[in-house]
Amino acid sequence: QVQLVESGGGLVHAGASLRLSCAASGRTLSDYSMGWFRQAPGVEREFVAAISWSGGTTDYADSVKGHFAISRDKAKNTLYLQMNSLKPEDTAIYYCAASIRRAGGKWVSDWWGQGTKVTVSS
Repeated sequence: QVQLVESGGGLVHAGASLRLSCAASGRTLSDYSMGWFRQAPGVEREFVAAISWSGGTTDYADSVKGHFAISRDKAKNTLYLQMNSLKPEDTAIYYCAASIRRAGGKWVSDWWGQGTKVTVSS
């Protein structure tokens, strides 16, 4: 059993930055790829970013390349998402995911957090 708890969301103005954190417990996740998804109102959940178990490989959705950065601290069993130059279209609930991988052309995951809300005003 894995518990993932996100934090760091909030209400910001366009152009601001936020750093999301995801604290994992119940299992050491250093052997698993991890990632972030987001879901805006009325929209299907979408992939945002992923990082390999070693932290050496990252992958991003085209919509966030260049202004989001994913990282992990294995010693703290914590995943991060640094979000810079936020735009109103980044408004969504952001979910942490563990054991993330591609399957059938889609990103899937075995474990999910409860989400943290990010609202970007124009």
